[in-house]
Amino acid sequence: MRLSKGGNGRLISGFAALCSIRIIKKVPDLAENFINTSASLLREKHHGVLITGVQLCTDLCKVSSEALEYFREKCTESLVKTLRDMANSPYAPEYDVAGITDPFLHIRLLKLLRILGHGDDDASDCMNDILAQVATKIESNKNAGNAILYECVGTIMSIEDNGGLRVLAINILGRFLSNRDNNIRYVALNMLMRAMAVDAPAVQRHRATILECVKDSDASIRKKALDLVYLLVSESNVKPLTKELIEYLEASDQEFKGVLTAKICSLVEKFAPEKIWYIDQMLKVLSEAGNFVKDEVWHALIVVISNASDLHGYSVRALYRTFQTSAEQESLVRVAVWCIGEYGDMLVNNVGMLDIEEPITVTESDAVDAVEVAIKHHASDLTTKAMVLIALLKLSSRFPSCSERIKDIILQNKRSFVLELQQRSIEFNCILQKHQNIRSALVERMPVLDEATFSGRRAGSLPTSVSISTGAARNLPNGIAKPAAAPVADLLDLSSDDAPAPSSSGGDFLQDLLGVDLSPVSAPSTSQPPKGGTDVLLDLLSIGTSPPEQSNSSASDILCSIQDNNAPLASLNDLTSLSPLSANATSPASPAPVMDLLDGFGPNLQKNEENGPDYPSLVAYESSSLRMTFNFSKQPGNPQTTLIQATFTNLSPNVYNDFLFQAAVPKFLQLHLDPACSNTLPANRSISQSMKLTNSQHGKKSLVMRTRIAYKINDNDVLEEGQVNNFPGGL
Repeated sequence: MRLSKGGNGRLISGFAALCSIRIIKKVPDLAENFINTSASLLREKHHGVLITGVQLCTDLCKVSSEALEYFREKCTESLVKTLRDMANSPYAPEYDVAGITDPFLHIRLLKLLRILGHGDDDASDCMNDILAQVATKIESNKNAGNAILYECVGTIMSIEDNGGLRVLAINILGRFLSNRDNNIRYVALNMLMRAMAVDAPAVQRHRATILECVKDSDASIRKKALDLVYLLVSESNVKPLTKELIEYLEASDQEFKGVLTAKICSLVEKFAPEKIWYIDQMLKVLSEAGNFVKDEVWHALIVVISNASDLHGYSVRALYRTFQTSAEQESLVRVAVWCIGEYGDMLVNNVGMLDIEEPITVTESDAVDAVEVAIKHHASDLTTKAMVLIALLKLSSRFPSCSERIKDIILQNKRSFVLELQQRSIEFNCILQKHQNIRSALVERMPVLDEATFSGRRAGSLPTSVSISTGAARNLPNGIAKPAAAPVADLLDLSSDDAPAPSSSGGDFLQDLLGVDLSPVSAPSTSQPPKGGTDVLLDLLSIGTSPPEQSNSSASDILCSIQDNNAPLASLNDLTSLSPLSANATSPASPAPVMDLLDGFGPNLQKNEENGPDYPSLVAYESSSLRMTFNFSKQPGNPQTTLIQATFTNLSPNVYNDFLFQAAVPKFLQLHLDPACSNTLPANRSISQSMKLTNSQHGKKSLVMRTRIAYKINDNDVLEEGQVNNFPGGL
């Protein structure tokens, strides 16, 4: 690049600088050829040439460390002088934009100074004064001035530490938040989020203004301000900030309630200073936006209440009061019903009264009324009604005077079209009529739920080790083996008097895998005990299982766990997890046989084993981004065992990181997964993973499998789930 003099020469020099920018972007190795000549452009007086020279130097610094060091040593002072001259220059009509001299050159100079000052104390010290001058002198009533101030703030935040200068920059952003222009407020919020990592106390001073932005009419500003508030919260200010957010929750738009509710619940759980405050805040959220609360949130509230033994009475009374005014909030109703069923006697007898409570008079009939309202509410779903039936069964023992009334309410569901409710009604009525001797032990209070176990389950973490078929423990980076027998009391299930307290073992990780609630089941006395105690946890589908001789042979056989309310009612898991009705039960219509509902996967299905050693490949799962193919083979002399080679093909241009395949099968199958050949799935490439399936009912029952595939795209979690029920015949 050769510089020219004169008017036309300046024009040629500017074009040459622009061409040089394109060259070094395409061929960075040529950057060293432009360092000296580009530095000479920084001494030009003509703004057109100067702005192209500054941009060329900026791009050179990005691609060449040698150029960065050269400009940092030789040109920092001259750039600072140029910026100072511009800031103090008199009115120049040829460069004036809204009363500011050449804002475009201002911005280019600030960007170059940002690169030169980053990571270098000397260069940063050199430019501190001029940055402070620009930040205080530029007017902010025009867009041109705001653009310069924004770049100045970005430069201050990027160079080395100067506390006073950063406070000045954050104050500028605080003024931006009061601007009527939504774009300016949005970029200010975005910059304040970056500033949190540099000077959080300075950002905290603008907390009130940021909270006002949460109430803005613009949805993008509300969302960005809420994200910033989430970063501002600490243990010292969680109470006032949560109070402000909950007050706004009452008046917020319906489309914003879901996001706001999720943030509030996360803050309350993360920074709660004491359990009573946590419970109070969660009740406020549930009463205002319970229908927007995710399942894991109200699950966590139940776990906290269970662990706060000194707050059981306070919690059930607070829930009872709140329930009277917010019976339409589904999540609140579930927590209230659970607590009334567990601690109804404490509600009636005012046990554990605190000084901050107001006296309340609740009779046994009033408590039953509240539960009855929940089951008869038109909006109550299956999960809520099933929880109500369990609560009623518990109250029948706690409130003997209401036993007959409770029995009548339970029997009203005897002819329900929902099989789950029909079965519970019939079995619970059987307990009330024929099994008075076991009822009191059956409906005892649940053992304290383990908070550590539940927190790990919420985080989606699999256990670090499980028991495999050989009895040895090992880490499972990928795949599933049979877990050790460690019954875990589900927080929605009834526990018998001998049910162990929840443990932190990996016994319930299949619950995490498929998102269903699996309760420990005691083996009937007439049946053979399960091998190693693991069949119950692995029996996700219960296809073709033979019913026990008596449906009331044990408490665990009588009481079914509550199904996941997110799963469709007629899903494979829901249809087959229901125990058969007792012999004396009556229903308006007999349900369709399991074999018909499951497309022939019944216990009488026979398969022809003379298919030969070769089996066709199967596309087990396919979406727009991923295809999973199974190839099958058999071991000689072992027809029950099938070797499956799973191939995962990435159909997208993205790289899948932390790739994890998991699967679950019913108890008549035994599954062993080997680790995948890689946990990274490149774009348009494939990886493989081997597994072995042993069918103990070979020739009688077909293979069936539920799958879950998790991976990350650009640090965003992706989850794909499916079910494979079209395996080739003879496997």
